[in-house]
Amino acid sequence: MQATATIEAGSAQESYAMPRTEAAREPVRVPEAPPQWRDLGLSSMSALLVVSLSRAGSRSFEAVCQWPRWHPLNEHVLAVTHHPLILVESTRQLAALAESRFLPATGTAPLRPTSVALGTDPQTQPVETGGATDVTVRVTTSDVAVRAGSLTGYRITAEYFHAGRRFGVCAMVFAPAPAPAPLTAPEPGEGTLTSLLHPAAPAVGAAADLDVLLARAPQGRLVIVPRDPAHPVLLPGRPRELPLHAVLEAGRQAALLHQGRPASVVVGLAAQLRGPVPCRGAVIDVAPEENGARFAVTAEGRVAASGTVTLAGA
Repeated sequence: MQATATIEAGSAQESYAMPRTEAAREPVRVPEAPPQWRDLGLSSMSALLVVSLSRAGSRSFEAVCQWPRWHPLNEHVLAVTHHPLILVESTRQLAALAESRFLPATGTAPLRPTSVALGTDPQTQPVETGGATDVTVRVTTSDVAVRAGSLTGYRITAEYFHAGRRFGVCAMVFAPAPAPAPLTAPEPGEGTLTSLLHPAAPAVGAAADLDVLLARAPQGRLVIVPRDPAHPVLLPGRPRELPLHAVLEAGRQAALLHQGRPASVVVGLAAQLRGPVPCRGAVIDVAPEENGARFAVTAEGRVAASGTVTLAGA
């Protein structure tokens, strides 16, 4: 599988097999209650992608996700290949569920994802022509850190399967959320929308114009200025700072625009937050690499985020 970074998921599975003579003593496992969209911080039930999550070992879990064909980020075509950010959002929801139910010291200070890496296999990726795709997931947690009784960080890795074949893997690192950054003045050249030129959705691999996160500012700079500042998937609740998955999408769009390639060639994505990224006005620069491109997001003269986009046949 091609990916931006090598992601090794824990392959050891704990066995619960017992001799027949002991079968009667095996405790009955009570099924976990289905996840509720409010508990995962979602705006509506339609945003819920996780159907179930149950423990399989000391740090491993089994999950089921259901991805609607008409997800807001998907193209409106007869045969849909799901947008890669659906893997990211599914992993985030799985992390929120695991954190609330299984990880130690729950109910402490909120954690947020600070880095993410995913890879997909075009040969095994499901193509949906019906209502939704049922996906099974192997989930592992690692690097669980607890300080003074509070959960301070962890890593979650999710391997995604369809029809028994693995088609994607996503790893995400969580750390404490920092205090909100103070409001700052807009970047030069971002004073009015009339001075900006948004690319067409197909040029950045987006399904609709309202999914576009980028614009050309004066002097040709590429800046992050979402067409929809309250996008239900990318910017739910109209945040002041760009969340990690939106940074990842901005990097994906910038790389496709820079290289003139279709969305179908993206096989790997990675991004890391280094500081707060304002929702409007941050500059994004793209540099080509052998297997794709590297991007950097600059705000107030400092690199606030960076990442890579891996392209098939680059």
